[in-house]
Amino acid sequence: MSLKSVIQGVKGELGSISRKGFDVKFGRSRSQRVVQDSSGSVKVDDAMRQSCWANMPPELLRDVLMRIEKSEDTWPPRKNVVSCAGVCRNWRDIVKEIVKSPEVSGKLTFPISLKQPGPRDSVLQCFIRRNRSNQTYYLYLGINQASTDDGKFLLAARKCRRPTCTDYIISLNSDDVSKGSSTYVGKLRSNFLGTKFTIYDAQPPNSGAKVTKCRSTRLVNMKQVSPRVPAGNYPVAHISYELNVLGSRGPRRMQCVMDVIPARAIEPGGVAPTQTEFLHSSLDNFPSLPFFRSKSTRIENFQQELQSGQNEGLLVLRNKAPRWHEQLQCWCLNFNGRVTVASVKNFQLVASPENGVVAGQEHENVILQFGKVGKDVFTMDYQYPISAFQAFAICLSSFDTKIACE
Repeated sequence: MSLKSVIQGVKGELGSISRKGFDVKFGRSRSQRVVQDSSGSVKVDDAMRQSCWANMPPELLRDVLMRIEKSEDTWPPRKNVVSCAGVCRNWRDIVKEIVKSPEVSGKLTFPISLKQPGPRDSVLQCFIRRNRSNQTYYLYLGINQASTDDGKFLLAARKCRRPTCTDYIISLNSDDVSKGSSTYVGKLRSNFLGTKFTIYDAQPPNSGAKVTKCRSTRLVNMKQVSPRVPAGNYPVAHISYELNVLGSRGPRRMQCVMDVIPARAIEPGGVAPTQTEFLHSSLDNFPSLPFFRSKSTRIENFQQELQSGQNEGLLVLRNKAPRWHEQLQCWCLNFNGRVTVASVKNFQLVASPENGVVAGQEHENVILQFGKVGKDVFTMDYQYPISAFQAFAICLSSFDTKIACE
């Protein structure tokens, strides 16, 4: 049997798995039957264990999987790579070894890729669709936002307005956007004026991350958090919009302090923290949190931290200043054709000069750009050292109403 026929057979088998209900989003096969013995351990069905695909020689299997991974560059064909990881443990271990992070490969494959920094030498082009009726936002991976195809779904967020703040709950599941879902990955929280935001990760972005005390992390909308999901709030970034005291019309001015990314990450050879997997720990492993705590106190603490200089050594992003076009009578930025509709929400983020970037060069490398292309369609392009999750949360802050900025 030739290697080409083996690869075709593997792809045919993967297609069969997908038709039987393979969950591409989370890398699990619903069709895989399991049995539980008296000791409580779960065993894979004998049919899967004795499958010729599971018992392939390791050298041949590695060669086949490497060729499949290399040939499937974009979605939806890339789902074959995800399907490979769901066949059995041997396949999963090899696929995880072959598939590189977005920083290296420039590809988004598994859900954990959304928490990893983007590519260094290119940008990942995404777009966001807004549903005004239910205040929900959907992030897709795709280049042609005008296409009827929605592209590859990545993340969803739902706006939850509260008396003193606004929360944007972010989930891997477009049908279940709630903090009680097992697919909850984080949230964006604003103050009452919509001028300051904090991005929280549901899981520790690095080994030294500290959970932030907040009100009721176990119950949201009377729905209990799954025991498999840590109920922690780990701040990963703070966003602030400059107050428009005089009420003059003009572009918004914003600053993002990335709590978990060092300033040296943007330098040649710099490294940003990279998550390698989602944790599935018990809630008992996390510190107990007080049930009642003033949200205003947290905002004050955030302001004190910034004023006391605790953001030294952290990556700071600022929006690129637009120029006034006399003929068009409007503020302009070069989005390289990715933005077609003028909007106060449009922005480009670059490294702040305080990160040590030489003056005049900070505008050369746009780390994140966001802009409007339709009534409810917006492009989002990002690159290293921020992740898709962080970029999406920053863009969500632009959607929020800003009483004191406009």
